[in-house]
Amino acid sequence: MTYKKYIVGLTGGIASGKTTVANLFAENGIELVDADVIAREVVEPDSKGLKAITEHFGTEILLPNGELDRAALRSQVFDNPQQRLWLNNLLHPMIRQTMLEQVNASTSAYVIMVVPLLFENHLNSLVTTTLVVDISPELQISRTMQRDGVSKQQVEHILASQMSRGQRLDKADHIIDNQGDINLLRKQVAHLHQLFLQQAAELSIKANN
Repeated sequence: MTYKKYIVGLTGGIASGKTTVANLFAENGIELVDADVIAREVVEPDSKGLKAITEHFGTEILLPNGELDRAALRSQVFDNPQQRLWLNNLLHPMIRQTMLEQVNASTSAYVIMVVPLLFENHLNSLVTTTLVVDISPELQISRTMQRDGVSKQQVEHILASQMSRGQRLDKADHIIDNQGDINLLRKQVAHLHQLFLQQAAELSIKANN
């Protein structure tokens, strides 16, 4: 019997703790579909994605071992909106298609789809409900500087390119506050897990009647 999957779109700004939250849901047996992981898979050696990128930009965007040189590709598209648009038009449909295939293949009660740019790329249209992991911009800056070894200015530049905290929270169906300790985080995840289980069961019953 088929029914519409209950999909939770998990998002948040840089260094908000999306992976930590996703992994807590995974500990409850919930399958994850991660856009960042898929984005790397669609440009692996011998993939259609990498073949198309190489044909378009030339072999200078390849590392000696045949893998994609991400830094070289970034420099090609960074200040070139047309090239960036070309790249997005190539990769976004591939990523979207693979995400949906993984969702359809999942067997857990509901699925967590982890998408950093869920709202920016309008991928919230694919999910049943949205969950935003929220921290203050100050924490985002300090965590990113610590994690990635980048300057405050670089982090502020990234923040400026993403949707604002206010806009993201306005669009969220559910919000997890990740500014406290891990125990507080676990409590919030446990509460939402029960809610999503209940709503997924209701969706399943409705779809099968």
